[in-house]
Amino acid sequence: MAQQSSIEWTDLTWNPVVGCSIASAGCKNCYAMRMAARLQSMGHEKYIGLTQPSKRGAVWTDKVRCHEDSVKIPFNWKKPRRVFVNSMSDLFHPDVPNDFVARIWEVMEATPQHHYQILTKRPQRMATLLNEIAPAALPNVWLGTSVEDERVIERMDHLRDVPASVRFISFEPLIGDVGQVDLNGIHWAIVGGESGPRSRPMDTEWVENILDQCLDAGTAFFFKQWGGVNKKKTGRLLRGRTFDEMPEYIS
Repeated sequence: MAQQSSIEWTDLTWNPVVGCSIASAGCKNCYAMRMAARLQSMGHEKYIGLTQPSKRGAVWTDKVRCHEDSVKIPFNWKKPRRVFVNSMSDLFHPDVPNDFVARIWEVMEATPQHHYQILTKRPQRMATLLNEIAPAALPNVWLGTSVEDERVIERMDHLRDVPASVRFISFEPLIGDVGQVDLNGIHWAIVGGESGPRSRPMDTEWVENILDQCLDAGTAFFFKQWGGVNKKKTGRLLRGRTFDEMPEYIS
């Protein structure tokens, strides 16, 4: 099943894979982990066994599940959509078979009216695999990686090795300064603070550092939220305005 999304930069989510495992510090308070636990408690079969309780709340069990029934869902959408692929998992998790990823690519290629956004914390596998199974970039597929602080900025180098029409970085949840970054070959940057009951604070200087570098590089900049326990209260204003830029060629 696909669902309408409240995420500001997409229209709906498509989850042919569910379940994940912790990759880095940015995963600590993962919203997908909390949502999977909630769906599991409601008896949704797709999410049974994907999380378990801990002292700090629900955590992944490291189980990853591919759903055949979800693979062809995009063929049912008549109106063009902007689609976030696998909001409840990571398509490039090591436990997702290569041939399953290839089938997702076949569906996206066969539905060029939609724009697909795929975000991973494992861009090295993404680069290696796609250069084998899909070396020609699809014009309707945007590929990105998450960078929460300077400890994982090498992910940006792996992303540059990916065949993609649009490459993007999600600096979310931004939990530390990223310093000076190389935005060469990066078309879009999303920045956002962590939200929820255990959210870690985001410093204004970290955000403005990324904004200024995007302005210098000509990289589209999207500011999602300040985050916190009440993200609606903290809002989305940065320097007195909202930043909703998207990759230029489809704006």
